[in-house]
Amino acid sequence: MPRTITKFGLALTLFVASGGAAGAQDIQKGLDAYSRGDFATAISEWSVLAVRGDALAQNNLGKMYEKGLGVTQDYAEAAKWYRLAAEQGLVQAQFNLGWLYDQGQGVSQDYVKAAEWYRLAAERGFAAAQYNLGVIYGKGLGFTQDSQEAAKWYRLAAEQSLAQAQYNLGVMYRDGEGVNRDYLESAKWYRLAAEQGLAQAQYNLGVAYRQGTGVAQNFNEALKWYRLASAQGHTSAQSNLGVMYEKGLGVTQDYAEAAKWYRLAAEQGNAEGQNNLGALYSQGAGFTKDNQEAAKWYRLAAEQGLARAQYNMGVVYRQGLGVTQDYQEALRWYRLAAEQGFSAAQNSLGAMYFEGKGVVRNIVLGRMWLNIAISNGDNDARENIAIFSSNMTRGQVAQAQELARQCVAKNYKGC
Repeated sequence: MPRTITKFGLALTLFVASGGAAGAQDIQKGLDAYSRGDFATAISEWSVLAVRGDALAQNNLGKMYEKGLGVTQDYAEAAKWYRLAAEQGLVQAQFNLGWLYDQGQGVSQDYVKAAEWYRLAAERGFAAAQYNLGVIYGKGLGFTQDSQEAAKWYRLAAEQSLAQAQYNLGVMYRDGEGVNRDYLESAKWYRLAAEQGLAQAQYNLGVAYRQGTGVAQNFNEALKWYRLASAQGHTSAQSNLGVMYEKGLGVTQDYAEAAKWYRLAAEQGNAEGQNNLGALYSQGAGFTKDNQEAAKWYRLAAEQGLARAQYNMGVVYRQGLGVTQDYQEALRWYRLAAEQGFSAAQNSLGAMYFEGKGVVRNIVLGRMWLNIAISNGDNDARENIAIFSSNMTRGQVAQAQELARQCVAKNYKGC
């Protein structure tokens, strides 16, 4: 559940004009024309005021150039007008100028300058600027990464009900980044964002209810939030909703309904959905059993790097399920999953080294992978140790243990 780090740009929104009544009327005339789609008149009204130094008009004119509304899109011209307004202290313009520096539009990309302008607006309570400043510190853009500073700015924006900031703060409490880990607090912020309709927060709240982290485990509540996120096209929520139906968690077990949700996620490229749909085809659950279709979906997920799917590809090649049996290809997929720490793949890789399938037989490397799998909690590897290792010498066992230690230190890469 990665944190969403999208920054905010603002639509043209002005409600109050500065200066005298005449200036206010001309600003309003421009807004009225803008709302009708008469951009030429809006620009005409604001241009006169902008030249005279009206900050709101300058900001509005900058927005028209930024968006290319009634004029040729020109980020440099937008930056010019935003700067004039920002230097007068208009928070919207300070934010907008920060955004252009953030994105490198009309000015050279410069996160430090972006942060300077965001900070001016943020310190005056502008929520979107507070949020974007949190992103800059959280990602370490132009500054040393500082989770505590990120949390500080997210909190200020979250307390103004900015849903994305509430969500990010929830993730920080879940992960203990910049704050003490606190699942109750995490769920609180997820809920606030979820109730505003933020799909990622709805999904994360669903996960919290399914797992019972920060809330009492409640499958019905999990289903509710997964459904709300799924209706917005959130693919992980769709995949998890499929899991609920497949396992009968809070609902009557229904493989056809599970397959529906898996397919929705899978067809949008969600790797978990692809793998789970492949598993249903492999089992013949909700479908006629179809190993070729299973292998197709496993492959799509495996090519995205999903360890479980890579392991499943190893299985189908090792056994020839829906593909031509190929031990070398099985070994390749097992290795990819094993290098991600997937214990079942580490066990299978060890067994293939012992058996000499797809690779030159090497009982020391076989024992190494079985040792690693055991250290990661794989009980099948314990059985394989008993089966394969009976004729190993003490020296070979010791060598395998040392190689396993070195392999773990390398995060399973190049072993």
